[in-house]
Amino acid sequence: MEDLKRKLVEDMQIKKGISIKELILQYERSGAFMAKNLADSCKIFLEMVKDEECFVFLSFTANLIATGIRGVISSMIKKGYVDAIITTGGTFDHDIARSLGGSYFSGDFDADDVQLHENSIHRLGNVFIPMNNYGPLIEKFVRNNLENLIKDKKVFSPSELAKFFGSIINDDNSILRQAYLNNVPIYSPGILDSSFGTALFFESQLRKFSLDFFSDMKELLEIVYTYKKTGALIIGGGISKHHTLWWNQFKDGLDYGVYITSVSEYDGSLSGARPKEAITWNKLNPIAKNSFIITDATIVIPILYAFVEESLNE
Repeated sequence: MEDLKRKLVEDMQIKKGISIKELILQYERSGAFMAKNLADSCKIFLEMVKDEECFVFLSFTANLIATGIRGVISSMIKKGYVDAIITTGGTFDHDIARSLGGSYFSGDFDADDVQLHENSIHRLGNVFIPMNNYGPLIEKFVRNNLENLIKDKKVFSPSELAKFFGSIINDDNSILRQAYLNNVPIYSPGILDSSFGTALFFESQLRKFSLDFFSDMKELLEIVYTYKKTGALIIGGGISKHHTLWWNQFKDGLDYGVYITSVSEYDGSLSGARPKEAITWNKLNPIAKNSFIITDATIVIPILYAFVEESLNE
């Protein structure tokens, strides 16, 4: 019984000029709800970043790249906090569109969707994307640059495509660009499910090239066999979350895991599944350090990043 009472709930004392690190420690001492989980997640992510034996995966869904969080994720890559990215095809879409100057706008969840449709504006939650700043822009970019890519070979993996397009983008906030500059591979098993992927398909009918997904799978297998430890910051769910967990089962699971999701586990979906469920699939080591936060990722990712920044530079 005494073990159950070993930590007191303390009142938070928020003072003027409080640092992010101190705020997180205040969250921890408050002892309650998702504030405590956020504190745990910050400390575990910091530990995996500092662990020189650990290979760190960053998994996220494309919707985040339509928001200002894109700048935080590109900074994580630039600072060397992650070693590989697993994401969805839409990440290519939003990253390329915004890198080319396609403007996205802050809108409203309750906007009139019929009116938006009549004005050729796509809605992604409360982000508004004019049609000409998205599909046509991406398709033209792919079409105009493929010639240089297919000069010497006709088969490419998604990670090779990410590297190539990252090399020709001129935007420091670009995910693809920072990954290219910092030698961080981007794996996207669902790359075809995107405007970028659709453009590739149509061009392949004319230029006769194809995609090789197996070589990326081989690389992921080599990573989990090579490194003593692996960790993952998993933002959202879907194919990017599953692909990250799937390959780690071949090394007895992740050694660190931090999940950020807005979904409940009670519908049985992978997107809502907590880290402990992954133990049953051998995707998370039973003794792994892990945590989860049920919240909107756009709120906590900047805090998580700022905590690590401050902790590493104190």
